[in-house]
Amino acid sequence: MADLKAFAGVARAPFLLLPVTLVAVGGGVALLEGSLSWTRTVLALIGLVALHMAVNIFNEWSDMRTGIDLATERTPFSGGSGTLPSGAMRLGTALAFGIVCSAVGLAVGMYFLWVIGSAVAPVLVIGAVCVLAYTDFLARIGIGEVAAGIGLGGGPVVGTALVNSGAISASALAAGVPATLMTLNLLLLNEFPDEAADREGGRRNLVLLLGRRGAAGVYALAALGTPLWILISVGAGWLPTACLVAVIPSLLLAKPLRWAFGDTTDPVPIPALGANVAWNLATNGLLAVALVVRAII
Repeated sequence: MADLKAFAGVARAPFLLLPVTLVAVGGGVALLEGSLSWTRTVLALIGLVALHMAVNIFNEWSDMRTGIDLATERTPFSGGSGTLPSGAMRLGTALAFGIVCSAVGLAVGMYFLWVIGSAVAPVLVIGAVCVLAYTDFLARIGIGEVAAGIGLGGGPVVGTALVNSGAISASALAAGVPATLMTLNLLLLNEFPDEAADREGGRRNLVLLLGRRGAAGVYALAALGTPLWILISVGAGWLPTACLVAVIPSLLLAKPLRWAFGDTTDPVPIPALGANVAWNLATNGLLAVALVVRAII
């Protein structure tokens, strides 16, 4: 019987800090606009964590079935958790766990649809598609990274602000763009070590479609576009000046960008993969803090 460690493994527990930072940014926007509800924000967090877990679980389940997880060379940031290949959990148990997590996320979404109305419907639909269709469809037609960026990046930021205020504001959209770009990059850079296994398993991601050099170029554009967008948003008045502090973590991009602009036939260094994760979490975290501080002061 699978133990708690196995359940945490297929859910990729170490990566579940990301949805916390996304909800924090969306909640910061709501607080800035004077519409924060702690109850709705906590419910949004529960639903998003559940959906993020579901995506991870279905991905592990599918990659085991297709043999991808048997061919990857695992790193701390890519290649799956190794839970299913090790036999620590049966495939059927993983599938059931993913379905339960999806049901929790769906229940939260239905609640918001009931109390807020049709304004939240587009966000729910997009989120559901990104969760249920990512592994076996979206990741096989070349739009998996974009779907992840929206469904597990900008969408939750905008959605959290929406369930608090009942409307989508310019500030919410502006705060969601960096999250979209960073989540896209979070997935994209982690795909390079799995290139051979993904090709054999039938994936069609940007690394396979554009080649390593082309995909590295996309990574660089999204990486550099993140601080640039924050600067533009502050200049346009969509985000408060305090949000400029969220540009600072882009200094962490030195290692991954050095690789992206160099010889991309070389493996992505593990420190670069780690810096990519730290950049994502730190930027979201500082953006959330800046929004909260500006709202209070």
